[in-house]
Amino acid sequence: MIGYLRGRILEKQPPWLLLDVGGVGYEVEASMNTFYGLPEVGAEVGLHTHFVVREDAQLLYGFENSREKLLFRALIKVNGVGPKLALSILSGISADDFIRTVHHEDTTALVRIPGVGKKTAERLIVEMKDRLAQLELPTLTELELSAGNQVAAPTEASVDHRAEAESALVALGYKPQQATRAIEQAADVLGADADTENLIRQALKTMVTG
Repeated sequence: MIGYLRGRILEKQPPWLLLDVGGVGYEVEASMNTFYGLPEVGAEVGLHTHFVVREDAQLLYGFENSREKLLFRALIKVNGVGPKLALSILSGISADDFIRTVHHEDTTALVRIPGVGKKTAERLIVEMKDRLAQLELPTLTELELSAGNQVAAPTEASVDHRAEAESALVALGYKPQQATRAIEQAADVLGADADTENLIRQALKTMVTG
């Protein structure tokens, strides 16, 4: 089991990154909330990871902290939720906001995430409420006290940001037309020079909050 990696970022193309660990390149798929906090290509980073072995593939999922990794592992135990959907959930909503959503039984916020229908949202709330109680995660009161402390995404110049952002949304489960429309709306809000990660952040924010 590969539970943690520290190395130099060779490539970043949301939701994928290539990490050089002692001369070995690891392909890691990460949630967008993790991507927002990544340094630039060439910098060193440490990621908590979850290793999935399938008949046709071996996959590594990366997370910026143990809280997000714990939630991911809890999510994939929910009936009907696999790694792809779990990553989509943690890309469309932060770990802390997901905990709040479950505590408040807010199915409306969950059904806005691609792949999450009403029945899945209801199942998530019922099953995750019990699982959250067993995990070493902050209480609702602690989350409310720390609300609003978000780290701004880094910016950089590139002419391919829209295409990269659309590809990332499609990889997360959004339909191509839906991704294109969301990125266009995000670009209208942020301007022509917006980078990939900020475009994705704004698009997800718009789609999840309605």
